Amino acid sequence: MSPAVEALAAAPPGEQMSLLQALALGLVEGITEYLPVSSTGHLLITQRLIGVPEGPAASAYAVAIQGGAILAVLGLYRARVVDMVQGLVGRSPGGRKLLLLLIAAFVPAAVAGLTLDDPIEELLFGPWPIVAAWAGGGLLLLAFAKQIKGRQGLALEQLSLRGAALIGLCQCAALWPGTSRSLACILGGLLAGLSLPAAVEFSFLLGLLTLGAATGYKALDDGPLMLEAYGWGPILVGVLAAWASAVASVRWMVGWLNTRGLGVFGVWRLLGAALVAGLLLTGRM
Repeated sequence: MSPAVEALAAAPPGEQMSLLQALALGLVEGITEYLPVSSTGHLLITQRLIGVPEGPAASAYAVAIQGGAILAVLGLYRARVVDMVQGLVGRSPGGRKLLLLLIAAFVPAAVAGLTLDDPIEELLFGPWPIVAAWAGGGLLLLAFAKQIKGRQGLALEQLSLRGAALIGLCQCAALWPGTSRSLACILGGLLAGLSLPAAVEFSFLLGLLTLGAATGYKALDDGPLMLEAYGWGPILVGVLAAWASAVASVRWMVGWLNTRGLGVFGVWRLLGAALVAGLLLTGRM
């Protein structure tokens, strides 16, 4: 283990997570949440590398710091959010339609998540399933990178309820850690006929509902245990780090896609899969 990783893993006596560990996890969450590379997979691997003990508290923490990523999109897409709020009170038909589309896309994953949460955590929350999902998603992205790049299609306002439901069904695949909610939603949006920029924006906005629900559920289920294990300090550091890095990550991704495609994320995923597989096979993880 490198000196840097050893420093991150050195939590103060009596604590299960240091502020430096919390900062590292928050940065990883924010950077990867909205990129098609899987934040859950990156967080689970990072927790192992920096010595955060596995368990319900660690799992709850990985979900809780998503609150920072949620705040990032709320700020960056506040005009869309305000429009949806106005739609609720009958002042914006477009905002009301967008909200209905997001709800239609949210429901399939919500039902699947509530039904399969325990068996998924038991069977798939490990390094080898993450390696498999990273590799599979990476090969998929590279195979279709040229077709996806510059994809023309429907604007977000033209998406139908059927198309939104299709995106929601695709999002269910992201229950497998390493798959990536963002990747599933973007590909689902393209299948529904959206342009690449519209599919990416819908993925960002759908994350507000999906991540918000997951964060709230985990907070109610394992929040007290997480607080007892870590205290408020690491939680606040993780959320703030996730917020700041998510703002930078989303802005970078939008700019990147204006001139380039998703191929770089396929390479990212394959390199990550190869690195983690090497660590596992050599007994270093």
